[in-house]
Amino acid sequence: CTVIFTRLATRDLHKPISILFCNLAVSDLFTSFSGFWISMLFITNPDITIFGSQDMLAPYALYTTSILSTIYNLVSIGIERYLAVARSMRTRFRVGRNHSIAVVFISWLLAFLLGCLPLLGWNCLQAERSVSVLYSPFCVDYLVFITLPNVVLAFLVPLFTYLRIIIILRKRKLRMQACGQATGTYKSAETQVARTSISIWLLALVSYAPFCAGVIFDAANQRCHTDLYPGAYIFRNCTAMLITITCLGNPLLYTLKLRELGAKLKALRCLSATRLRACSL
Repeated sequence: CTVIFTRLATRDLHKPISILFCNLAVSDLFTSFSGFWISMLFITNPDITIFGSQDMLAPYALYTTSILSTIYNLVSIGIERYLAVARSMRTRFRVGRNHSIAVVFISWLLAFLLGCLPLLGWNCLQAERSVSVLYSPFCVDYLVFITLPNVVLAFLVPLFTYLRIIIILRKRKLRMQACGQATGTYKSAETQVARTSISIWLLALVSYAPFCAGVIFDAANQRCHTDLYPGAYIFRNCTAMLITITCLGNPLLYTLKLRELGAKLKALRCLSATRLRACSL
């Protein structure tokens, strides 16, 4: 909420990256709200969060939608940062405000379509064979369909984009060294990108890998709810807490650090065009 109100109060939403940051904060807000909703259901009636019921479909669907939107936002931010850095070297495509708005709309549309499939009938309220033990009344095949591709997306795309940013900055630094120019600014930007990308990877690993492991365990498990109580459900609650930690870590990693990094990279683009032109002359 602090991120959203700050963005709106400072009228900073004309920048494409600011739109993505604000949308990421909205996704984290929905994740926290849906997690709180599930927690209240657990407090008032713990059995329905273990054995499943019709009342769990709506909060689980909102929770899934929020997590998917967060993943798509993180991927979009990584791609936008890569295009912002690579634009002055290899491509003339520039991410504008309309592009960011379109990405926000598409990410939420896709998240709602995938997250609300259980509300449209893909649930196991009637069929008991493929029901999820950890997330009843979701079906195991739905959880596998949703979790595995999106977790892979959350890991691979940021890996590619931030590594490419580091490689581009290193190439620019080598060109500056060949021209006899100072490279301290490029070295500082490269170090900051490396630190931020490592932090992003660690946060994603800690947050989503246990949840993905729980889904795989759920798919391979053949035992009933009572056989897994309470250990499996303690693990499920811990994975939910780790995802909530992501909602707290995203503003620190993206809104605070990458905002300064984005300004630095923007300045570097202007400097690199001038210096490389002078070097070639």
